[in-house]
This record gives sequence, C-alpha cells and structure tokens, in this order.
Amino acid sequence: MPINIYTENSSDRIVCLCDDIWDLPNQIAELEKWLNENHKTLPKADYVIDIGFDVRPNANGGGAVISSKLMKLMADKGFDLYLSEYPNQLID
Repeated sequence: MPINIYTENSSDRIVCLCDDIWDLPNQIAELEKWLNENHKTLPKADYVIDIGFDVRPNANGGGAVISSKLMKLMADKGFDLYLSEYPNQLID
C-alpha cells in the first residue's frame, strides 16, 4: 500500500491509504483528508507516515503541495514523513 501510517517504536499499523495510487498529488490529498478527519482521536506519539510513490510519467514541474496546515497537523501529533520512491509503478 502506498501510504503506511504506523507507530514508530512498535511498528503498529494505524492505517494504509491509497491502495494502488502511486502519484504524490493524489496521495497528499488523501493524507490531508485522513489527518483532518482523524487528528482529534490520535494521541501525540512517535508516528511515521511512509509514502511510497512513483514519479509521474512525463512530469515536467508542478506536483504535490504539503501545505503549512498539513505540516502543522503532522508536527502537533508527532508524525515523521518518509518518502520512499518505487520506480515503474505508474502505467502510462
């Protein structure tokens, strides 16, 4: 699954998002949606968001934006963001 969210020290999986979606713009949008919906129920802890992505074919600029609001939500709850590149997952 392209986005795995888990507790760092125990590797307890919290959720997997974006099954078979490998492009960052859609992944970041889904991550922001999930955090907005769930941040109130999550205690502060050492969390990891591991985003497995592939570069969009023929990408020439533009792309995902990690907004300051999303960064604040992540920082307030203790999330670290890992970006893991997996080439050739996207199909033209």
